[in-house]
Amino acid sequence: MKAVALFSGGLDSILAAKLIQEQGVEVEGITFTTPFFDSKIAERMAGTINLSLTVQDITEEHLKIVKSPKHGYGKNMNPCLDCHILMTKKAGDFMREKDASFIISGDVLGERPMSQNKTALRTVDKKSGYEGYILRPLSSKLLPITVPEEKGWVDREELLSINGRSRKIQLELARKYDLRDFPTPAGGCLLTDDTFSNRLRDLLKVNSEPGVNELELLKYGRHFPINGALIVVSRNQDENEKLTELARDDDFLFQVKNYPGPKTILKGKTNRKMLEKAAELTMRYGKARDAVRVEVWYGHPNKKRESIIVDASIDS
Repeated sequence: MKAVALFSGGLDSILAAKLIQEQGVEVEGITFTTPFFDSKIAERMAGTINLSLTVQDITEEHLKIVKSPKHGYGKNMNPCLDCHILMTKKAGDFMREKDASFIISGDVLGERPMSQNKTALRTVDKKSGYEGYILRPLSSKLLPITVPEEKGWVDREELLSINGRSRKIQLELARKYDLRDFPTPAGGCLLTDDTFSNRLRDLLKVNSEPGVNELELLKYGRHFPINGALIVVSRNQDENEKLTELARDDDFLFQVKNYPGPKTILKGKTNRKMLEKAAELTMRYGKARDAVRVEVWYGHPNKKRESIIVDASIDS
């Protein structure tokens, strides 16, 4: 008997997999990655419970639901219910590919009010296309019986009835299994972050179909959305390198001549006024901010550069 575990690397997903492994079921994990969350924690924690783990990039499909979630947003721009449905469907498809028999999820009833209430879990089951085959070992005794329980693939009596946000039972189980260094339940999705979500909204106004490099750019620098354009100014040398790496052929890249300081990307609307504004911000956030007049180089990446003179005495 084999099952596929939705595995984030958080304590709930670890315990769900452990409970089913204890019943003699072979468990294989699957986790997902996009520019909004990665697989590092899942990969690290899978090794602690001898779980084979597959990583899938779901950026293209996930971005579609981020822009227009059928079931709305949770915190900030996180389409938590639609995301849950997408990942469960992907896990089910992987289950078929691996000739496994059911899906394991670390959901805990009532732990997250929007995505882990009974109605939401039922919606996930139906919309994913795998209703009846999604087992939630931590709360199974509080939920309708599933096919794996009905057919005796797992013993329902050995499953749990955890409800609510308290993590007392999970922590007791972690001690029982000698689990250490597991991540806090704060969550690793950038879409729940206020600043990141605001940046994403601004980017979508400039480009409704952003590529991966543009989504990565949201993680770096100071962001200035101005009249249909987006100006991003780096904050240190590491970000200088990242902005240079992430600049697209149709972006403008700025740097002050003869002074150390930031690099700046201008995306979107590119009239003369916007070029001058990006040059000014590049000067003001670097060592040239106290100079009277500076020359700022700008141009498309890997193309011939031009220059703009910025007068620091002019109040913008």
